Amino acid sequence: MPHSSEPSTQPHGYISDKDQYLKRMGRIEGQARGISKMIDDEKYCIDILTQISALTSALQVVALGLLEDHLTHCVLDAAKLGEDEAAVKIKEASDAIRRLVRS
Repeated sequence: MPHSSEPSTQPHGYISDKDQYLKRMGRIEGQARGISKMIDDEKYCIDILTQISALTSALQVVALGLLEDHLTHCVLDAAKLGEDEAAVKIKEASDAIRRLVRS
């Protein structure tokens, strides 16, 4: 049973959107630095919380995009290979969804 951290011979599903994900993550890094600066500058609590909410939403957009890519590429490709491979990828997706819902 392959583990998700093992190297894959096939490109990951997000590869076609890699540049978009990297741009979005760059903006998210900027948002996080902005929040740190707000705290350092002792800005109003509610303003900081508003920015944290925006940061959380931005991360959720990335997570949902990666999950969709996983389902439409990795899970679908595994399903074509057979039941065992599909079961592994479906479990990975289910576990990822469970982690996202908890966060």
